[in-house]
Amino acid sequence: MMSENKPQLIDRYGRQVTYVRMSITDRCDFRCVYCMDEEMTFMPREQLLTLEEVTFLIRAFCELGVEKVRITGGEPLVRRNVDWLFEQLGKLKQSTSLKELNITTNGSQLVKYAKGMKAEGVDRINISLDSLKPEKFKALTRTGELSSVLAGIQAAKQAGFEKIKLNAVIMKGRNDDEIIDLAQFAVDQGLDISYIEEMPLGQVSHDREESYCSSDEVLAELKTAFTLEESDANTGGPSRYYTVAGSQSKIGFISPHSHNFCESCNRVRVTTEGRLLLCLGQEHSVDLRAIIRGYPNDIERLKTAIIDSMQIKPKGHDFNLKEQAVIFRHMSVTGG
Repeated sequence: MMSENKPQLIDRYGRQVTYVRMSITDRCDFRCVYCMDEEMTFMPREQLLTLEEVTFLIRAFCELGVEKVRITGGEPLVRRNVDWLFEQLGKLKQSTSLKELNITTNGSQLVKYAKGMKAEGVDRINISLDSLKPEKFKALTRTGELSSVLAGIQAAKQAGFEKIKLNAVIMKGRNDDEIIDLAQFAVDQGLDISYIEEMPLGQVSHDREESYCSSDEVLAELKTAFTLEESDANTGGPSRYYTVAGSQSKIGFISPHSHNFCESCNRVRVTTEGRLLLCLGQEHSVDLRAIIRGYPNDIERLKTAIIDSMQIKPKGHDFNLKEQAVIFRHMSVTGG
């Protein structure tokens, strides 16, 4: 490995950043109730990083020791020429520290893209699935069709992806009656699943305090139907995992409220417009787009800015559900 790929992203608390979540679009073909408003105003395209700029930026991170990159959105697969981006990022495994290239998607476009993604070097797919009932799925996503997501899951399996995980955001009064059904579906399909506590990002139309369902409540419900054992599995993110007896599936919990995971935080996010967020629940950030466009092709200047940003990475977040929105940016801009 080249010398410039040695770990250099260490924050004030001794945590090494090895994981970058990169949002490549704020647009999505769904309008999930916990993620965005039904009527959204999206960013002008000139404000978004170009795919060439995204590639340049990710290369800089991976030359600084980042090993895992996740492409997110919005819905990343609605971004034009996204297959070119995967091809370019896949090549970074040969020349940088990058070991794992992943994507989070709503699954609606996987029938079109899954086979190519596998060939281009994508390693893992996370697919959002909050309901197995078509009418409820439509209500939660406002515009989504369950059949397209289920077809996408099968397309990913047929393309040869062995590492597929479902993500489910559980909300009281909306889909908390499907906790067991979603886990059983994952087990039957040979997939993993993570249950995610709703995050208070952006203004939405419902009361988050009333809809909040803790990971402990979900776990208690699952234990009525499955034998679960704590696992030391680690995918490089914040999930705590359990194994499901008699299956190959793992059940994970992402718990920003009830089990704060900040002490071991190893990740940063880059928003659609190139803002480096040092914490999901804080606004500490650095404008990387200004550097990329102000000093084209100057990767050393960009890397210096990234290294310097570690000094403002906060110790953690402090979400408060009693506030309508702790952070006013929507999850679709932040990167899901």
